[in-house]
Amino acid sequence: MSLSVQSALASLPMPEEWTWRVVVRPRRRTLGIEIREDGGVLFAVPPDADPQAVAEAVRSRLPRIANEVERRRHGGGEPVKELVSGASFAYLGRRHRLKVLPADRDRRVRLHQGWLELPHPGSPQEGARLIANWYTARGNRWVTTRAAPLAARAGAVPKQVAVRDLGERWGACAPDGSITVHWALMQLPPRLVDLVLVHELTHLTVAAHGVAFRRRMRLVLEDLEGLEHDFAQVESSLWRGAV
Repeated sequence: MSLSVQSALASLPMPEEWTWRVVVRPRRRTLGIEIREDGGVLFAVPPDADPQAVAEAVRSRLPRIANEVERRRHGGGEPVKELVSGASFAYLGRRHRLKVLPADRDRRVRLHQGWLELPHPGSPQEGARLIANWYTARGNRWVTTRAAPLAARAGAVPKQVAVRDLGERWGACAPDGSITVHWALMQLPPRLVDLVLVHELTHLTVAAHGVAFRRRMRLVLEDLEGLEHDFAQVESSLWRGAV
């Protein structure tokens, strides 16, 4: 672990009651921030991380981190859905009611006349998997088109852009230039999905979070701070498949 990174973060105005630590992960290219279920914060950094750049990136995210730590410490766990007709599901910012239909092998999850139709599953977990797969399939088609103009404005050329389950992470940039975003983001309005896409696309040209990174993001997203504020307000409410 880099003591200089530890020292740089210790100088930030983080609440005394927070439990946090720094770990070096050789395969990481950028800063990662993980907030545990108990509210503990883990800062994962690459071996060559610049302490001041890491501190600046964390400082810019402190309000968002604080919101999530508070939510986790007071038992605000992952949102849970009951898969019954009438339950609300969002797709690209628009709300749709769930309609559970009789089981039929020819039926599939789909949006139809304003309803999200789900063939009656064998279990809640199976239903959640089917809906997650639907978000993933729809999302893959949508982000492929959506990312192209964003990548051009960011001066980036991703190998591919895909949607899948990323667990606790919202986006990822692989060493081979592939960009991935979490399927749960497909619940958000397009402008907030853009925020995550642009963040990961920017990593193709600027590895570390810092002044240069945010400057390049602003070339694509003029209202960067406003988007980050809005995203911080809604990210904890995104459904990720818990039933």
